[in-house]
Amino acid sequence: MASRRSNKRKRRNRGRFGFLYKVLSLIIILVVIAAGCVVFFRVEDITVTGVSRYTAQEIIDASGVEKGDNLFLVGSSRTAQKIYSTLPYVDEVNIRHALPDGLVINVTERTPAAVIQGDEGWWIIDAKGKILEQVSKPEQAGVAEVSGLTALLPAVGTTLAVEDAESLKLESLMDLLSALEQRDILGEVSSIDLTSAAEISMVYDGRLTVKMRMSDDFMWQTRVLTESLAQGIIQSNETGVVDLTLDQPRFIPKTAGS
Repeated sequence: MASRRSNKRKRRNRGRFGFLYKVLSLIIILVVIAAGCVVFFRVEDITVTGVSRYTAQEIIDASGVEKGDNLFLVGSSRTAQKIYSTLPYVDEVNIRHALPDGLVINVTERTPAAVIQGDEGWWIIDAKGKILEQVSKPEQAGVAEVSGLTALLPAVGTTLAVEDAESLKLESLMDLLSALEQRDILGEVSSIDLTSAAEISMVYDGRLTVKMRMSDDFMWQTRVLTESLAQGIIQSNETGVVDLTLDQPRFIPKTAGS
């Protein structure tokens, strides 16, 4: 009986030591792998894609990543945030590893949508309201000039803000710019007038004054406009007013002497 108990005790001890040995072996393997990653996987090649406004080197410099850095210690979110905070025209950043020693930074840039007056000059914004750049004259921006709305304490890299009394106008402007961008017709608009509290007026294609209700469905409004042009309801050589504030859209052509 004593011999049997002794054998059982030995088997249990062997089982415990076997389990500890496996755990220790796993830990050693993981440490070796981690050490190998630190020693061998170093950044040697950085590829930048998707840029036109910035150079690849500007993106790399903003990222803070240098050749020789450990590939697996380059944090994607941290690196992307450095690029965002340094380069205002950057909208999205995607970073991936290209083993064994490469890093790929894919960038999507913001599109200038309008220029608005504020302290000490004019400020270029995108369709999301981010302030991208300051210019001294609106024509330098090459985008739609906004009137009837003033930027409050503007600064590059921040989001456009206005006085509380103009918040409805700002919301309408953002919705309109978003609709124009989605329909890929931002470049056709040269000015946007928000002077009236009830409606927005914009100049399209240099020949049409388009009137819309404030806080309206701008996706629908812009669809009516583009379809009227595509279907020939408004001829390519006609000038005049497109009134979308009415229940039924109306085109009022400009006649000689008017």
